Amino acid sequence: MTGDSSGDPARSGDPSDAPSEALVRRLGTTDAVMIGLGSMIGAGVFAAFGPAAKAAGTGLLIGLVLAAMIAYCNAVASAQLAAVYPTSGGTYVYGRERLGDWWGFTAGWGFVIGKTASCAAMALTFSSYAVPEPWWAQRLAAVVAVVGLAALNYRGITKTALLTRVLVVTSLTALTVAVVGVAVGGHATLDHLGDWSALGAGGAYGILQAAGLLFFAFAGYARIATLGEEVRAPQRTIPRAILIALFLTVAVYLTVGVAALLAAGPEGLARASAPLVAAVAAAGADGVAPVVRIGAALAALGALLALLAGIGRTGLAMARHRDLPGWLAAVHPRYRVPHHAEIALAVLVSALVLITDLRGVIGFSSFGVLIYYAIANAAAFTQPARDRRWPRWLNLLGIVGCLALVITLPWPSVIAGVAVFAFGLAGRGLLLRRRARS
Repeated sequence: MTGDSSGDPARSGDPSDAPSEALVRRLGTTDAVMIGLGSMIGAGVFAAFGPAAKAAGTGLLIGLVLAAMIAYCNAVASAQLAAVYPTSGGTYVYGRERLGDWWGFTAGWGFVIGKTASCAAMALTFSSYAVPEPWWAQRLAAVVAVVGLAALNYRGITKTALLTRVLVVTSLTALTVAVVGVAVGGHATLDHLGDWSALGAGGAYGILQAAGLLFFAFAGYARIATLGEEVRAPQRTIPRAILIALFLTVAVYLTVGVAALLAAGPEGLARASAPLVAAVAAAGADGVAPVVRIGAALAALGALLALLAGIGRTGLAMARHRDLPGWLAAVHPRYRVPHHAEIALAVLVSALVLITDLRGVIGFSSFGVLIYYAIANAAAFTQPARDRRWPRWLNLLGIVGCLALVITLPWPSVIAGVAVFAFGLAGRGLLLRRRARS
């Protein structure tokens, strides 16, 4: 049987569409919400408040709200699209279906390179909290974490969901301890927030930069959509799980952000490499600092676990459409996971962990992720009325918001992002030309 390579892999005539290559729908709403929470309530909540405070001071709270608004626009676009295209691949599939193959490839490429960098960032964050110096011991621990979690993913998605749930509960417990420690420590004060003018002390650019930094911590909500081929009743489950996970995360971030500012003030957070540890110490609750460190390490592991699962499945979708090497489309006959894609990802992330630093991979990751979500909003904008659940102006706001945050990134990250995107697009063009000639 022959067929068009575009469209839903489950409906096309691609040989990889055979039942033996299909993933199994095993995840319910609670599992999907937990994977989303595990992706968002990760290293970001433990690390992002410091750089955000340096950029905008108390205005980081405005940046947090802006990041949440843009994340909401992106979430509803992803949910609306996932309800119509409930298959692995996320915006890679949505872009192909709604905008064309090139847009889909651009989104998929942005997701793969951006989230691969995010994996390295999560691994490095874990090791910086869990392992004392020297640096080589931290890098070695990061590689061990990548390999160990990739091996867990290899064993099946239900094991991924189960461990993610455990890590989310542990991380939320640590955050609760931190907030309670700030509240009862006795040194937190409203004076650290300053007056109303302090909210704008960083200026518009500083607030946008803070929003861009904090958006990095929000960016896991659409991880649920990339698991669309493994979710039960996806038309109902995916939109519900995305929004529940996002709203819960916003509530957690606002609570933690206000508590940290009350305890340490923006200056104290800006100077700290571990902002929440600095906050509980400044509040007079040094005794809970080890709990916060353990929570940060476990949160980074939870985010890394969900990232590895999502990227592997986007790689699967791109390989099905021959936008990545075809051997990445293999699904393990027993565990029903894209095992070739996950092995390749583990190797690449381990290499990044050994040769890059945390700041560099975060900036590069943000570039790819924001382009990915801009395309998601553009794809959702084109959906007909029968498939729409939210107004089109939210999609426009999402596009503008994503592009606005892109320009706040450090210029080395922007240059590196443009270069890697150009490499990917040029490589696809050459490959298509070669195929046409043959």
